[in-house]
Amino acid sequence: MEELAKEAGITVRTVRFYRERGLIPPPRREGRIAWYDEHHLARLRTIAALLERGHTLSGIAELADAFEHGRDVAELLGMEGPSEETPVRLTPQELADRFAGEVTPENLSAALDLGYLGTDGDDIVHISRRLLDASATLVRQGIPLAAVLEAGQRVREHADALAELFVTVVRTHAPENTDDPADTAVSVEMLRPVAKSVVEAELSLALDRRIADEKPAR
Repeated sequence: MEELAKEAGITVRTVRFYRERGLIPPPRREGRIAWYDEHHLARLRTIAALLERGHTLSGIAELADAFEHGRDVAELLGMEGPSEETPVRLTPQELADRFAGEVTPENLSAALDLGYLGTDGDDIVHISRRLLDASATLVRQGIPLAAVLEAGQRVREHADALAELFVTVVRTHAPENTDDPADTAVSVEMLRPVAKSVVEAELSLALDRRIADEKPAR
């Protein structure tokens, strides 16, 4: 494994993490000796190239699985949704039913610009089931869809800033990081649950403060 990591220009820790995630196939074993070959090196170089193109490790894992099982890799490469989100396929009528009276040309245009919606033939694809359900819930509570989409744009901007802050902290301070983007990607993937917990906790505390401010003074 040490020789493979050296040839690929990454750390042994990164190779081990890729192996655990199923990004590279297991080595050929002879007794207690594990043999890696040119196929493993080629896969590591492919992973590095995909990371540079902006793919996530979760997305690359899906591509690797597609390759191994003969699925349509080209189709998967065209998907740019978040790694942990589940896209939802809807007919235009199903979308209209979820947002009764709110699916206007203006709102559709805003949702497309935001990246929430895309098209696939006659169907509409929403990038995230969680965001779709949250948007529908807010609309059912009487909040106009236009206001929901405007808020979504602001949340996106703050989320991008938080993600950049987290990646910068990891890139700068993670002890085993090198200048290789693959090392940073591995560290970020491993610490993703921590980042999500911090953001969720801080948002919960912020909402507590706002609710307290909204209560009338006694």
